[in-house]
Amino acid sequence: MPFSPAPLPKDIGAQFSTADALRAGVSRARLRALDLTSPFHGARRTASDIAEQEKEIAEDTSPLARTRADAQRMKAKARTFLTVMAPGGFICGRSAAVIREYPVDAPDELEVAVLSPSRAPRGAGVKGRRIEPWMVAIDELDGIPITSPATTWTMLAKHLSVRELIIVGDAIVQIPRDDRGRQRPELVAATVEQLREAVGAGRHVGVRKLRRALERIRVGSSSPLETDFRLDAEDAGLPEPELDVEVYDEHGRRLGISEFAYPTVKIAIEVEGDHHRTSKKQWNRDMQKYRDYSAAGWETVRLTSQDIRWTRCATQIVRDALARRV
Repeated sequence: MPFSPAPLPKDIGAQFSTADALRAGVSRARLRALDLTSPFHGARRTASDIAEQEKEIAEDTSPLARTRADAQRMKAKARTFLTVMAPGGFICGRSAAVIREYPVDAPDELEVAVLSPSRAPRGAGVKGRRIEPWMVAIDELDGIPITSPATTWTMLAKHLSVRELIIVGDAIVQIPRDDRGRQRPELVAATVEQLREAVGAGRHVGVRKLRRALERIRVGSSSPLETDFRLDAEDAGLPEPELDVEVYDEHGRRLGISEFAYPTVKIAIEVEGDHHRTSKKQWNRDMQKYRDYSAAGWETVRLTSQDIRWTRCATQIVRDALARRV
């Protein structure tokens, strides 16, 4: 007959420290049961909580699902560590970027920092740092102390290339739109100027890369694929397009919003992720938009990840379109 561990106290939660559990009357033997995981020394997380989270992640098939999945897992890891983290600690670097859903690969270890002169955290599963107070701004996100968007970006230079820093920078300065397509500038994570101020706060590892990236960050790219095309277009010598453009007809009716546009020659450039193909609702919306664009005299250039990243013919496609319209 299989062994069934004794129930845990209801108020202990799914993530807890062994010290809190012992004070609540949980035995040391119970803390070693197989229904508990030990991601950090002195911390536990229930296996059922992990299973529930993974089920929720598996059910998310909408755009950017992988980014959200990485963020959910990193948040759970951070919350588990919070149960044993010393006062004054905060999540930083790539871990902070993943939690904020920036396009960064999740690190194996949770990156945690403290302000100098405190001692950096150590232990299995943790990469500790000690940072001078003037080098960092700290926020709270979903109850997690975490570096601000601008500080987080500066801390990525050790691990990312200039191009990757531009991609993350574009994501940070992008002005969100609501479900009706209206810009919400009050929700922007950070401005280019705030990134510049963070770079100037002190001596950063990779500061030359940060400065080079700053010069090419633009407001308006809402995905890594869009930034990849924008950078390739600049490198190919194409005229710089406008980004995140609202297209109107002669009566002032908004026909749609395009990732890039050359309004003077009425060319709209659409960078189409996979959801444009797999979502029936998105597909129908796109088809109507393109018909409206055509009726208003606009040419739509549709680019895919294949065009941008694999065959690398996107810039020539746009160059040919410009030649037709000039």
